[in-house]
Amino acid sequence: MGERLPLRSRPTPTVHSRSSGDQLKSPPFAYVAPTSVEEALTLLAEHGDEAKLLAGGQSLVPLLALRLASPSALIDLSGVPELDYVRRENDHIAIGAMTRERAVERSEVVREFVPLLSVAMPLIGHLAIRNRGTVGGSAAHADPSAEIPAVAIACDAEVVVRSSARGERTITSDDFFQGFFSTALEPDEALIELRFPVVGPGTGVAFEEATRRHGDFAMVGAAAAVRTEGAHIVEARIVVIGVSDKPVRRREAEQALAGAEPTRAAFEEAAALAADSLTPPSDLHGTSTYRRHLVRVLVRRALESAVQHSQEGG
Repeated sequence: MGERLPLRSRPTPTVHSRSSGDQLKSPPFAYVAPTSVEEALTLLAEHGDEAKLLAGGQSLVPLLALRLASPSALIDLSGVPELDYVRRENDHIAIGAMTRERAVERSEVVREFVPLLSVAMPLIGHLAIRNRGTVGGSAAHADPSAEIPAVAIACDAEVVVRSSARGERTITSDDFFQGFFSTALEPDEALIELRFPVVGPGTGVAFEEATRRHGDFAMVGAAAAVRTEGAHIVEARIVVIGVSDKPVRRREAEQALAGAEPTRAAFEEAAALAADSLTPPSDLHGTSTYRRHLVRVLVRRALESAVQHSQEGG
């Protein structure tokens, strides 16, 4: 990001128009790199919705370059080490907002206690993206095709946010993700931590996606977590992405699986319930009908894999 300068003192960059033949660059903004959460929150309170927090930058930097985002100030959180951690706290796993996606992917704690998050991480972009991208940045960006919001909803994760004026509050995932790139964050709040409940015994997980190319955002994706006891399914969680303005939990399909035997017919029925009431958007990558078909296929695959994982010991 260049030399760290006091807020408001960054030189105004030269901006080239498209007509000049050069690529369009980001608009001018002030840049500051706080070294603590409190310093970052103070700056955010000062500038409100005129500022943007820079976490991994894998989504924000392209938006700046395309001028789809025009903040007056950019607050870089990469120098705030207190937001980088993965640790168990009683019955949940706490992950700091600035924890890199690659670190979560490689975490033994996450693999053991939040396996759905662990299997989802390799699906995020490419390795170089996961080396820079952060868990908190992805959650706050709230892309409706992103994996981390889907896992958060499937796991009933909580999102911890904080402001300098009102202190800290905890928001359920269902309430936090509100629509296209839209969350419950207030302009002066920063996402501090995600809390994932520790998985119960006998739980198997899977995350299935359909993409045009490796590393692309999913056209459709399906996350599943299934807990079995003996020859029956006790509980199931199903969340699909790429079909609405945010990840969608398919509760009717989950209810159909409760108490059922884990058979192909049961999975087909649940997959049909997950797909039939959806009206996904159509675009150049696929029609609404095609996406609904993908939901049915991917949910069935995810349920089959999750049950197999459960029966193998989770």
